[in-house]
Amino acid sequence: GAQYNSCEHQPHPKCLQGTQVDLLKHIHGFLDNTENNKLIWLHGTAGIGKSAIAFTVAEKMRGLKMTKETNVKKQLAGTFFFLCKHTKHCTAGYFFATLIYQLATNFPSIQQGVNRAIHNNPTLLDPDTPLCNQMEAFFLQPLRKL
Repeated sequence: GAQYNSCEHQPHPKCLQGTQVDLLKHIHGFLDNTENNKLIWLHGTAGIGKSAIAFTVAEKMRGLKMTKETNVKKQLAGTFFFLCKHTKHCTAGYFFATLIYQLATNFPSIQQGVNRAIHNNPTLLDPDTPLCNQMEAFFLQPLRKL
């Protein structure tokens, strides 16, 4: 439920047409630059529109896919929204499991490594498992094998 397009986030907060234009242009420019790290962390006080900006960017990135006509690659690897009103979404315990699920869905080349990690250690899906163990098993080991 912490993914951007989850039904738990209905209605999805979005930037209204013509708002946040400069910030959205900056973020999209950053994401379009292949030399940049692709992690963006929005932070600020409650109610300033972080979720609306993040949902708007995620929705646009999700819609970009490689086609012969456009030659644009699929851009959205995964999302996680920390939301105070949902207990499971306001802690980091589900962070890596949620992201790796999306990565394995979007990039089948890592599915086997992720499945193997869960099969070998099902407690990795427990939100109380140390984050360093989850990161190692879910991300580092499968990605090293690519």
